[in-house]
Amino acid sequence: QVQLVESGGGLVQAGGSLRLSCAASGRTFSRYTMGWFRQAPGKEREFVAVISWGVGITDYANSVKGRFTISRDNAKNTVYLQMNSLKPEDTAVYYCAAREGPPRTSHPLYDYWGQGTQVTVSS
Repeated sequence: QVQLVESGGGLVQAGGSLRLSCAASGRTFSRYTMGWFRQAPGKEREFVAVISWGVGITDYANSVKGRFTISRDNAKNTVYLQMNSLKPEDTAVYYCAAREGPPRTSHPLYDYWGQGTQVTVSS
C-alpha cells in the first residue's frame, strides 16, 4: 500500500516555473514506477512524465519535452516534477501516481494516486 501527497502547485505567469513534489509513504517506494498525470477541466486525464524504479528511466509527453523534468529521491520517498517555460495550456490539476512494474503512460495502469495539486498558468 502506498499513499501519495502532492504539493507545490499554484498560480504562475506564462514563462515561469514551478516544482511539484509527491511524498510517498511506505518502505518500498524505491520499487515503484512513479508517474505524473494532469487533467484540465472538461478533458481526460493525460500522461505527463514517468520515472522507473531502479535506474530511473524517464519518459515524457511530447507537449512537455524539453520543459519538464521528472526526478526522484528514494531516500526521501519523494518524486519531483520541475516545470519550466510554463504555458497557459499547462493549466490543470496535476496528479502523482505509482505502479509496480515498468513505466507506462496509460493512467488506468497505475494503482495508487494522490489527491492532486492545482497548477494555473496565466497569460
